[in-house]
Amino acid sequence: MILVVAEYAAGKLSKSTAEMVSAARDSGREGPVTLLVLGSGIAGVANEAAALADQVLVADLPQLAQYDAELWAAAITQIAREGEATTVITGGSRSGREYSPRVAVRLDAPLLEDVISLAPAGTGLRAQRYTYLARVTETVEADAPVIVVSVKPGTFTPAQPAASAGEQYDVELDLPAPRVQVTGKTVEKTSRVALSEADLVVTGGRGVGSPENFTSLVEGLADQLGAGVGATRAVVDAGWRPYSEQVGQTGRTVQPKAYIALGVSGAVQHLSGMGKSKIIVAVNKDAEAPIFKVADYGIVGDVNEVVPALIEQARNK
Repeated sequence: MILVVAEYAAGKLSKSTAEMVSAARDSGREGPVTLLVLGSGIAGVANEAAALADQVLVADLPQLAQYDAELWAAAITQIAREGEATTVITGGSRSGREYSPRVAVRLDAPLLEDVISLAPAGTGLRAQRYTYLARVTETVEADAPVIVVSVKPGTFTPAQPAASAGEQYDVELDLPAPRVQVTGKTVEKTSRVALSEADLVVTGGRGVGSPENFTSLVEGLADQLGAGVGATRAVVDAGWRPYSEQVGQTGRTVQPKAYIALGVSGAVQHLSGMGKSKIIVAVNKDAEAPIFKVADYGIVGDVNEVVPALIEQARNK
C-alpha cells in the first residue's frame, strides 16, 4: 500500500492532505492509497478522509491527543510494516519534517524530502525539489522496498473527493511511553482564512511602505475579498508581520486560485513560494519589477493610490 499520513486542524482535513493524495497517485507505486489518521476524537476527520483515499486507517487513541513526534513516528512505522507499505508520504509541514526522518530511520528507508513532483522510475521513484534558494530544481531518485517521501505544501494539485467513500478500519498500536510532556499551547487567533487553505491570497511587500500601510492596504483588501494575508521575507524580517504569513522559499508555499501581490518586487525566492498560483495580479510602481514577468495581470502604479480604489470597488460589490 501507499501510506499517506493525514494532516488536519480544528477537526478538518488540511488542504495538504489532498495534495499528498495526488502525489501518491502520481508515484505509480503498487497498492491502494491509504490515509492514516492519528489523534483522539477524530471521527469527523476520518469520514472526510474516506472521500479521498481507497481506504482509511484510524488510530483514535487518548495517547495521541497531543502531537508527539516520537509517538507519531512509532505509529507510522508500525502501520507501514504491518501493511507492507511500499511508500510512506508525509506533509512538509513543521511536524511532518520532524517525524519523517525518524520514520525513514526506523524503516531503514531512503527519504525524498520536500518534493515538488513525484513519478515512477523503474522499480523506484523519481522526485524533484528546490535547492540553492530555489534557483535550481534538483532531480533525485530512490529505489528500495519502501521509500519515505515528504511533500512540499502547495506544489501538488489537491485530489478531488471521490463519488464513493473508501473503507475505514480501526487499528491497534503498540506505542512507547511518551518522553515529552506538553505543558501549554498558544493558538494564533484570527478571523481570516488560513494562508495554506486560502483560494485567494493578498500579499504585501516592502513597497507598501510601512506597517500601517500594510494594515490598511493589504489587510483592508484581504478583508473585502475574504482572502488570506501573505508577506514577503523582507516584510517579516523588518518586523512588520509574523513569520506565519511569510510566502517564499524560506516560508510557506501557496497555490491559490488568485494571488494578489502588492508592492512585491518578485525575487526568485518569493516566486518559488507562489509561482504556481492559477492567476497572479501584481501592483508595483516599478515597471521593470520581476513580478510582472510571471503576472497574468499587472498594474504599474503606486499602491497607495491603486489599492484604495480596489478596496472601494470590492466594498461596492
